[in-house]
Amino acid sequence: MFFKKKTDDSVILKTIYQKDRLLRYSEFVLGLLLVALAFNIFLLPNDIVYGVSGLGVIFYRTIGIDPSLVILIGSVLLLILSFILLGVEKTKNSIIGSLLYPVFVKLTSGVIGMVNLGSTETVVIVLFGAVISGLGLGLIFKAGFTTGGTDILNQIVSKYFKMSIGSAMFFTDGLIIAISLFVFGWQKFIYSIISIYVISVMTDKVILGISKSKTFYIITEHETSVKNFILNHLSHGVTVLEGRGGYTGNNQKIIMCIIPTKEYFLAKEAIHEIDPNAFFLVTDAYEVSGGE
Repeated sequence: MFFKKKTDDSVILKTIYQKDRLLRYSEFVLGLLLVALAFNIFLLPNDIVYGVSGLGVIFYRTIGIDPSLVILIGSVLLLILSFILLGVEKTKNSIIGSLLYPVFVKLTSGVIGMVNLGSTETVVIVLFGAVISGLGLGLIFKAGFTTGGTDILNQIVSKYFKMSIGSAMFFTDGLIIAISLFVFGWQKFIYSIISIYVISVMTDKVILGISKSKTFYIITEHETSVKNFILNHLSHGVTVLEGRGGYTGNNQKIIMCIIPTKEYFLAKEAIHEIDPNAFFLVTDAYEVSGGE
């Protein structure tokens, strides 16, 4: 039974990665190009530090080593660690990105002298670079690849120090950014923090898209009235779930429905109007499929 499930999972993964291959590889290459350009045009000249690229900036400014070489060495060392500590399966999708990213950084390094940003404010340059970098990373992750680097380190720290990926990211990237404080000072340190935040937000937006719908989970004493309003006035379907209060143990109905974002205000106010004591939770719904 266990062996069959493992085989089925491998078949599913193989099918997923064979889908839209040309589109996926195009997104991957475009993503690498954007991240490399953002690094060379916006982040490196302004000493913005994050991830293995950040180490490239630090070594370049302190002892003059080519950033692409530092990134390559760091990526290869982390790949070796990944093979040893995480295994082959978790390492495979990081290999191409880990090796190609420093190559793209080297190939695009010549654009630094070709782009003149003039008297543009540093904060504007940093923000624009972070947006471009986040867009590129989003395309890479959306295509099912990574650029390796601290992504690998995060997984290793998470596994062996028993912490979440989010906490591992905070630890690893935070440590690298903290080094920049001593090398470049407070201003560049703050810019680096702003940059990594914008990059993470932009990456999420590319992967998930902009939420066009909201999911409502509603607990109310006036189930029929709320349900009828959503069905008849808003013309959206509902699903009634069975729930039980964790404290009281009482059985209760939970109305779940998907509402377009433009109708969020109307739905929220209608629920309050029908039942001022209603409890509801609203989350972003990035993709809605089926159920027609």
